[in-house]
Amino acid sequence: MKKTFHGSCHCGAVQFSCKIDLAQGTSKCNCSICSKSRFWKAIVKPDAFRLIKGQGELTDYQFGSERIHHHFCRYCGVKTFGHANIEGLGEFYAINLACIDDVAAGELAEAPVRFEDGRHDRWEAAPTETRHL
Repeated sequence: MKKTFHGSCHCGAVQFSCKIDLAQGTSKCNCSICSKSRFWKAIVKPDAFRLIKGQGELTDYQFGSERIHHHFCRYCGVKTFGHANIEGLGEFYAINLACIDDVAAGELAEAPVRFEDGRHDRWEAAPTETRHL
């Protein structure tokens, strides 16, 4: 069941709400940006995401194919979410679960995690090693 969560960057300049069903799963990827930032995400559609504060405080970073917008707070540097519209997947937001302020640790511990081999563009497959992700 979807639940409304509220999140923010470290300094609070960026704030958002999102509706996530953690039981539907989360994911961790081994691509260069996700592995360096230890990005643990939940994917939501646009109607389940609302930026409450900080549109002007976000910095957009893109690399590689430049299909995904990685949004960071320009003050504290925290990546709160990513945003993309990719053929076959449609438009979505990737919520940084570490930025959700009102989720219980137990809820996160119970959320299923799917691993993605983004380093080799094999998003449907798990990497050989996942313990470090």
